[in-house]
Amino acid sequence: MAGRRRAVWAGLSLAFTLVVGCGGGPAPDAARADVQHVLDRRAAAVLERDASAYRGTQAPVSGSRDHPAAAPGEFANLRGLPLASWSYRLTGFHRSGDRATAEAELRYRIRGYDKAPVTAARALTLTRDDGSWYVASDEPAEKAAEQLWEQGAVRAVKGERSLVLGVGQPAAALRGYAALADRAVPVVSEAWGDDWAGRVVVLVPRSLDGMAGLLGAPASGYRGIAAVTTGETGGSGKAPADRVIVNPDAYGVLGGLGRQVVLTHETTHVATRAATTAATPLWLSEGYADWVGYRGAGRTAVQIAPELRRAVLEGRAPSRLPRDADFGFGGNATQLAQAYESGWLACRMIADRWGEVRLNEFYRAVGERERRAGAVEGALRDVLGTTPERFAEQWRAYLRAQLG
Repeated sequence: MAGRRRAVWAGLSLAFTLVVGCGGGPAPDAARADVQHVLDRRAAAVLERDASAYRGTQAPVSGSRDHPAAAPGEFANLRGLPLASWSYRLTGFHRSGDRATAEAELRYRIRGYDKAPVTAARALTLTRDDGSWYVASDEPAEKAAEQLWEQGAVRAVKGERSLVLGVGQPAAALRGYAALADRAVPVVSEAWGDDWAGRVVVLVPRSLDGMAGLLGAPASGYRGIAAVTTGETGGSGKAPADRVIVNPDAYGVLGGLGRQVVLTHETTHVATRAATTAATPLWLSEGYADWVGYRGAGRTAVQIAPELRRAVLEGRAPSRLPRDADFGFGGNATQLAQAYESGWLACRMIADRWGEVRLNEFYRAVGERERRAGAVEGALRDVLGTTPERFAEQWRAYLRAQLG
């Protein structure tokens, strides 16, 4: 799953080219086409839930000419996924006699939720037996993320506006996530509008390590992070397939409000994905998601921004809006909290001073720019009628008024 990752910090109280030769050119290796055919059969077996057909694509057990008696574990783990499509496309092929390695792009869609497919880079090893090719292994490519079914049997719980997919989680816990996600969707639509899918897919792995595997990143970078949203930025008009990935370790220590804020925040990232581009600074995207998350929660600025309030009271109020680097997950926890709180208060100030409609217009105007340079400045001028210097001055005064 490609794209910028969005997250909530849990401490806020709460991944065939055929060379055709003419004349004396080299003859194509038919093995590549044969392997693509095997992968096509494999994909059809997954979609049709045909364990026997899937076994027919697997390499024989070592030392035996017979295929395994039962479908491989990953095939069984897939049974809980409501799939609309599943396909492989060979992107690289390297043969040495009766053995081969290959790179492939796996593309799949969840029925009723994905208008565009999730893509995953895969590394395969294959063997040839009696003239036929079989898959010996099918794993994430180097530096690519794991898929949920590689961590265990997938259990699916469908809500009214959500689909929760979990591994190693009881059904009751997954129903709890679905209830919170169902409540988040209309809250997000009320704030942002209805120009998004109006549904969300939530992945709940067994642990922090499982979350890190789904992100293809070290677990140490996500300790204390309750959830992350993955997907493409700068929507192509095809409603890219976003996933909210939960860290059950950090999420589990939150109270009821904190859990709801987390899922509403992440659902906001799903809704705003098409309007979020490389031009959008993190203070705006994260601040807006927090603004929606806390909107209507009945909490004061002092309650929501305790770290920033402490800095204001101690005379250490920030002089500028946070930079993207301030949102680094592996850095100082206090700095991270202040970055989120600062972005939230900036968006809250826009909503208070210019109105919620203008806040949405400002967000979209920034994302319409092709590059970061000048994007915020142009939107401040065109939408809010102000300058960066004046906006920063107003924001600092707003901090003092709300937190002093």
